[in-house]
Amino acid sequence: MNELVKYIVTALVDNKDEVSVDEDGDVIVIKVAKDDMGKVIGKQGRIIKAIRSVVKAASIKQGKNYSVEIDE
Repeated sequence: MNELVKYIVTALVDNKDEVSVDEDGDVIVIKVAKDDMGKVIGKQGRIIKAIRSVVKAASIKQGKNYSVEIDE
C-alpha cells in the first residue's frame, strides 16, 4: 500500500526527494516538503480526499482498513 501512495504523491509534488510514506498500523502517514503541502491537499481538500478514496478501495481488496494522514 505504501508503494501506491508514494507513487501518487511523487507524481503531484516538485520535491520528489522529500516524499516519505510510512505505515503505522492501519494508518499511512505522508510527509512532504512545506512548499508541496498545498499540492497534496488540493483545493478544498479534493486531492487528499481522492487519495483516501483510492487507498480505501485498494485496502478493501486486501481485506484491511487503511486511513491516510498528512504529517506537517
